[in-house]
Amino acid sequence: MGGTYNRRVTAPPPDSATPSVPAPRRPIRDLPDELISQIAAGEVVERPASAVRELVDNALDAGATQVTVRLLAGGVRLIAVEDDGMGIPRDELPIALRRHATSKIGNLHDLESVATMGFRGEALAAIASVSEMALLSRTAQQASAFMLDARSGELRPAARSQGTTVEVKELFFSTPARRKFLKTDATELAHCVEAVRRHALARPDVGFAIWHEGKLVEQWRATLAHGEPADAQALERRLADVLGEDFIRESVPVHLRSGAITVTGRAGLPDAARSRADQQFCYVNGRFVRDKVLTHAARSAYEDVLHGQKQPVYALYVQMDPQRVDVNVHPTKIEVRFRDSREVHQAVRHAVENALAAPRAQALASVPVAAAAAPASDSGRKQFQLPIWQAQAAIRFEERAGHKVSDLQALWGTPAAAPQPAMPAAATPPAAIEAPPLPAAAAAAAAAAASVPAAPTESAWPLGRAVAQIHGVYILAESAQGLVVVDMHAAHERIVYERLKAQVDQGARLASQPLLIPATFAATPEEVATAESHADTLALLGLEIVPFSPRTLAVRAVPNTLAQGNPVELARSVLAELGQHDASTVVQRARNEILATMACHGAVRANRKLTIDEMNALLRQMEVTERSDQCNHGRPTWRQLTVKELDALFLRGR
Repeated sequence: MGGTYNRRVTAPPPDSATPSVPAPRRPIRDLPDELISQIAAGEVVERPASAVRELVDNALDAGATQVTVRLLAGGVRLIAVEDDGMGIPRDELPIALRRHATSKIGNLHDLESVATMGFRGEALAAIASVSEMALLSRTAQQASAFMLDARSGELRPAARSQGTTVEVKELFFSTPARRKFLKTDATELAHCVEAVRRHALARPDVGFAIWHEGKLVEQWRATLAHGEPADAQALERRLADVLGEDFIRESVPVHLRSGAITVTGRAGLPDAARSRADQQFCYVNGRFVRDKVLTHAARSAYEDVLHGQKQPVYALYVQMDPQRVDVNVHPTKIEVRFRDSREVHQAVRHAVENALAAPRAQALASVPVAAAAAPASDSGRKQFQLPIWQAQAAIRFEERAGHKVSDLQALWGTPAAAPQPAMPAAATPPAAIEAPPLPAAAAAAAAAAASVPAAPTESAWPLGRAVAQIHGVYILAESAQGLVVVDMHAAHERIVYERLKAQVDQGARLASQPLLIPATFAATPEEVATAESHADTLALLGLEIVPFSPRTLAVRAVPNTLAQGNPVELARSVLAELGQHDASTVVQRARNEILATMACHGAVRANRKLTIDEMNALLRQMEVTERSDQCNHGRPTWRQLTVKELDALFLRGR
């Protein structure tokens, strides 16, 4: 019985009785030209939108000032692209349909410095191999146009003004398997519109129109004369036409020249971030690309101001020497490779960072703030000059013994008694600051109220005059535009964070303050090991944490800026951050996270009662601090309700 249960029965392998017959050898031979073109079409023409993109590329290379796209069934039944470019001569029409036939490059040097949208010479041949295509064109020297049927090769006279029309009917009729993978007509139409929209964003000197089933779907008129260089105003008008006025209102201009690279465009405000990355447009020498270097550079510029997993919106245009970028990477020409990726990454990141750095509160004030147009320094920080009264409100945190809210009252002191003003990083402080003269009435009022020193008129304050504090969390301020609500903890957290970053950027250690009585706490073995192995890094951050016993750590010194915080909570948070990163690169890789944690513990807490002077001081500090519109976690620090919005709440004027 036992032998019966232990016996293993193995089935014979399938077809073991029949010996396998080797497949007959196939000879090596050349593929037919039509099959070669169909294989290439599988790479170049993925869907109707791919054909639209390639044909619009050719129209732009021909010098068109108006491009019209006509579609049926989302581009499956018909794609017709009309332009008013230079046209194709009669004798060159048959050559244009051959594989690898192009007028845009002729040698290796041309390939290494491509300045046109197309250059591979594959698009027309690939499209013609999977559709019924006709080519109609006329040059300025010809008496009439000529039409070429791609299937039959028939060439006959036709009527048309100067330019070219390419008609593509029944796309993928010869490859029915590919046609089965297409989506609905509405989906394919959306992809075609997106393909044309990408071209329209880069060419404000060209008009575009899209018709579907005989109805006008989209139309974008040229915003400047053809051939003129695209200036900021023309580009802004085109962006408003294509992406909407909301994009312009919720974005800031970008302009930076770094060596041989120029970055322009607009970067969306953090508040305008979306859940999807569907409004991120990057162009290199006028070509829309999807490149990891550019995407990562733009994303990293939003690290300190974007909340959660939101995706920023932007339209960025990178201009550089064509020889420093390789566009011959992918058949669809949507990917590129840079000769110096780090240089491009830094240029794009600094350009977006500079655009987002200036506090938006300045736009609310009637006092103009002139932004310097000079290129950013190597540190990537924006240079801008502040009004005198705002410069007086900026204080060097490293020169102060502590940074609690009551210290902000010093911002209202007389200029003679105030410490040396601190300008934002990379900006040059004025040599001498004098208080602006006050009218006699204002001077008399200031003398009568000793608690309110001389200050500029309240109408010049972008964030207004503090009037109250509610729930120990929010500050209410009255401005010329209406009501401003400020999250005091989030705002103060950003102020402390930017000051800490400025000190570390300058290469100096954060000034520390020894504690009269060291703060001890029970620590885990991991925390003790981290404190011992990262002693130098902790010293750079102004912290001194030493073992007190095998299971206890003692905090002997903390940064001056955070002297009023809880040293134990601060030490635990910093040790937790340090434990997650490599010791040799912790400052470079996790500096901002650690400083953000320190700033969070050093900022004022909820339910802290502030005086009116303290509230006003916090508002003035926000107005001169970079990125003060968002806290370290990307949440907004203030919101405004205009008088018109307040009136609407109470139905006034109706």
